[in-house]
Amino acid sequence: MAKILIIDDDEGICKVLSRMATGGGHDAVSALTIKQGLTALQSAKFDVVFLDVNLPDGSGLDMIPMIKKMPYSPEVIIITGLGEPDGAETAITLGAWDYLLKPLSIKPLTLTLKRVLQYRDACAKNSIASFDIKLEGVESSSPIMRECLKALSHAAKSDANVLLTGETGTGKDFFARALHNNSNRADNNFVLADCAALPGSLVESMLFGSDKGAYTDAKQSKIGLVEQADKGTLFLDEIGELPFVNQKAFLNVLDTHEFRPIGGRHVIKSDFRLISATNRNLPDLVEKGLFRKDLFYRLHAFSIVLPPLRQCLEDIEPLALYCMYKMCKRIKAAPKDFSSDFFEYCAGYGWPGNIRELFNTIETMILKTPDEQVLFPKHLPEHIRVKVTRTSVDKGNKQQEDKKKDKNGYTDTFLSFKDFKAATLEEAQKKYFLSLMNFTGGDIKEACRISGISRSGIYNFLKKYNITRAGWTSP
Repeated sequence: MAKILIIDDDEGICKVLSRMATGGGHDAVSALTIKQGLTALQSAKFDVVFLDVNLPDGSGLDMIPMIKKMPYSPEVIIITGLGEPDGAETAITLGAWDYLLKPLSIKPLTLTLKRVLQYRDACAKNSIASFDIKLEGVESSSPIMRECLKALSHAAKSDANVLLTGETGTGKDFFARALHNNSNRADNNFVLADCAALPGSLVESMLFGSDKGAYTDAKQSKIGLVEQADKGTLFLDEIGELPFVNQKAFLNVLDTHEFRPIGGRHVIKSDFRLISATNRNLPDLVEKGLFRKDLFYRLHAFSIVLPPLRQCLEDIEPLALYCMYKMCKRIKAAPKDFSSDFFEYCAGYGWPGNIRELFNTIETMILKTPDEQVLFPKHLPEHIRVKVTRTSVDKGNKQQEDKKKDKNGYTDTFLSFKDFKAATLEEAQKKYFLSLMNFTGGDIKEACRISGISRSGIYNFLKKYNITRAGWTSP
């Protein structure tokens, strides 16, 4: 028996869907607003959520990321009376299972629900706990990272091209090596090519190799990275930096797995598996003509988005322990302990440099405390301690201000008119651009037309207020 949540302000729709669910032997709960829906999600575990778009207290599309972040990650089926292509695209991009239009028909609804539950049953049989991914002893406990591990497990079982994306420092090289080590190519070469570091004039010779005399100073033949990766894995880091003039040649190699070294007479075959990574937005580069569309499509047969560390703070402890043991082994030092409050303190920092910054921090602490057995928050770099302290003070001040507020929402202090005007304007502007993205479904061209603001102006405001094109604020 599945548990189903229905979030729709139309009580009639709620009743119809409830009857359909209970008729199939399932348990159904209804909510009329986003607030009621969130309360229900926090109090029980649901398998499926039927979600309306236009709700009294906001857009249902804004709820999708929150729903998908739940530990049990229920599937979301959008039901709406105002179907819009952009809204449908946004829903699917955010992780919705389907986008259905009202008036609803029981037969397709029943079929959709049946397929969703079949999918969840199949996932349960192949649970994350059964994945045999080897991550050098690092065990993740955050839901979002465990989803990445699940995707990694699926990718490791095939030879499909994999594209790893995410902010700088999120561990793309770590994941790439883990993917190789868990594939059937683990016993062969893992060849790394940093596209940002490849000399522009020598990209093709570095990738495909060259014969003796192919160019000035080519005094001997050179084996390229693609050939070195034969039977193994070729990892192209920072693929977004691959020069446009070289992308066509690499696309041909990716399609045929054949190439000719620079100055060579014979074609060479290489059975390599490609993993690529970037922190850049490849679709934007494609739109600007800086990256080939056909190459982009070939790269992301299987795509994994790695989350920033601030979204999976539960993983700070296992990552720090992994780094500590590895570092101590390298310098031949005894392993260190962490104080009881160390990881809780670390969770108060945003880690803009992500896993890379965490590793660098732990390594630096170990090198600076050779004679100390236990690492305390005081051993963290000064800029981290300052940031955590300021955040704590700001939070404390806000709590004090909240306590001072009376029933009308005013405090015992009063703003100057200038400060009040500035604060009000900021809030109004933020609400405007949130509403604009919701109304246009993230269509920047349409947003420019409606607002009268240039494309660059729109992007500047979205960046200023941390608003995504999907119409919600990012952390």
